[in-house]
Amino acid sequence: MHIKQFITSQRAVSPVIGVILMVAITVILAAVVGTFVIGLGDSIGTAPTANFNFDYTNATGNDTLVITHSGGDTIDGSQLSIVASGVELSPSDTTWSGGYDGAARVSAGQSITVEEGNLSDATIRLIWTDASGDRSATLATWSGPNA
Repeated sequence: MHIKQFITSQRAVSPVIGVILMVAITVILAAVVGTFVIGLGDSIGTAPTANFNFDYTNATGNDTLVITHSGGDTIDGSQLSIVASGVELSPSDTTWSGGYDGAARVSAGQSITVEEGNLSDATIRLIWTDASGDRSATLATWSGPNA
């Protein structure tokens, strides 16, 4: 093989074509990864933003705490729960107002009443859990005067 033939031969891939192929592969890979990440971001929900007011009444033998949704997002009622520490609550200790039936959506103006013998040492948390049960957030917390 002569040197002149070797230099003028078109059989090898030029470096420019190699660079173009590498850039194309990088762009395609970035597009695939970006699509995956954006798709994942859409499936991750956020906790609702809502405000709740607490109205505590210390009555002899039966304390009452009214938790009222005072504004913000409407929330699926099946995703709300009340968690208490310092006192043991049963489902009969809580009642909803405003026609809430336990499965409807909770919106501004609706309230839940917690009635128990002594709530002064209790801490009550209103917890939201997403539909899959994988994530939860505390939407509101109330602590009794002695808690």
